[in-house]
Amino acid sequence: MKEQKDIIISVVGLGYVGLPVATYMADKYKTVGFDVNENRIQELRSFKDHTLEVDPSQLNKKNLSFTSEVKDLASCNFHIIAVPTPVNDANTPDFRCLVSASESVGQILKAGDIVVYESTVFPGATEEICLPVLLKVSGLKREDFNIGYSPERINPGDKEHSFTKITKVVSADTPEALRIVSQVYASVVEAGVFEAESIKVAEAAKVIENTQRDINIALMNELTLICDKMDINVYSVIEAAKTKWNFLGFTPGLVGGHCIGVDPYYLTYKATQLGYHPEVILAGRRINDEMPKYVARKIIKSLINQSKQIKDQSINILGLTFKENCPDLRNTKVIDIVNELKSYGMIVNICDPHASKEEAYEEYGVELMDYKQLPKSDATVLAVKHKEFDQLEPDSLSSPIIFDIKGVFRGYKGSKTIIPI
Repeated sequence: MKEQKDIIISVVGLGYVGLPVATYMADKYKTVGFDVNENRIQELRSFKDHTLEVDPSQLNKKNLSFTSEVKDLASCNFHIIAVPTPVNDANTPDFRCLVSASESVGQILKAGDIVVYESTVFPGATEEICLPVLLKVSGLKREDFNIGYSPERINPGDKEHSFTKITKVVSADTPEALRIVSQVYASVVEAGVFEAESIKVAEAAKVIENTQRDINIALMNELTLICDKMDINVYSVIEAAKTKWNFLGFTPGLVGGHCIGVDPYYLTYKATQLGYHPEVILAGRRINDEMPKYVARKIIKSLINQSKQIKDQSINILGLTFKENCPDLRNTKVIDIVNELKSYGMIVNICDPHASKEEAYEEYGVELMDYKQLPKSDATVLAVKHKEFDQLEPDSLSSPIIFDIKGVFRGYKGSKTIIPI
C-alpha cells in the first residue's frame, strides 16, 4: 500500500465541489483536475472560475494542472470523483454522470490505486453501481484496488464553511485503505476527519444531513400556509418561538439547488426498493415543491384584492439563484414562480447581480436585467436575499406593492404596501 508521500491525486469533476477539493489538495500533493467540459478547462487554465468558489490565485499552483484528456490521469493513484448526481423528471436518481466518471477512471485504473467517491448517492450505490463499472472497464480484479466514500459537504457561496473547515467523513473498503484515505484528507482538512465504520454508513450520513434540513424547512413552510389562513405573520411567530432555548431556528423558503431538494429522493428511492414507503420525507418534499405555486398564487390573489388587473401587469423579481450570494442557478425554484406568474399573462422582469445572464437564458429562457434597468412596475417580489437586496430601502423601489418572500422588510412603516409571503 502506497504511503502519503507517494500519492498523486486526480479530481474528476470540477464544479462547485470538485474544484475547491482540487485546489486544496494541490497544497500537499501533485493534483490533476479533470472535467469533460473543455470550456471549463480553458477557463480554469486562464485562472478564472465562474462559480466564484475559488479565488483566481488558488488556480495558479505549481502542483495543480487541468485537463479534459483521460490519459493525463494515468500517473495518478488516488482518484476523487465529484460529479453531479441529480434526479430525473420522475424524481429518481440519475447516475449517468457518475457512471461516465467511473468509466473514465476505469480506463487508467492500476493495481494499488484508490478511488474515493464524493457525489451524493443512496446507501450502497458506491459498491452496487460504481464498483462494477470500475471492474468492467479496468479489467482488474476486486483485490487489485480499493474504493472509498467521503461525502461532499461544501456549501456554495459560503466562505465561512469552506472545504478545510468542515469535518470530513471518510470511509473505505478495508482498514488499510481507510488509513490512507483518512491521512490524505486529514492532511488538508483543518477540521479533521471522522472515520465511518463502513461505506454505506458514510453514504447514509450524507443523505440524512440534507433530508433533515429539508423536513425542517417543510415544517416551517407548512406553518406558513397555516398562519396565512389565520392572518398571522409567520416570521413574528418564529421570532417569538425562538426565545425558547431548544427551538430550532429554521425559516420558510424555496428549496432548490442541487442538494436539499434532490438528496432526499435518493434515500426514498432506495427505501422503496427495499419495500418501505417513506411518508414523512416525501410529505416534506411535496410541501416544499408546492411552495413556488403558493407564492405565485398569493401574489395574484393579493393583486386582485387590491383591484389590480392581472393580465399585462408588470412585476419585477429580485433574485433568481437558488440561494443568496451565490451564482448557482441549478434547480432554482424562483423560476417556478416566474413561470406561474407568466401563465396569468403578467409581464415579468428579473434581475440578479450574482447570476450569469448567459446561463439564465440558456437554462431557463429568461433574460436578466441589471437592477438599474428594471422598469417601473406595478409590484416587486424580493425572492432571494442577496446582500445587495438586503440593504435596499422599500422607498427606493418604483413599485407601490412589494411582496417580501424573505422577511427583509419587516417593521417597515413607510408608504409602500409590504405583503409578507
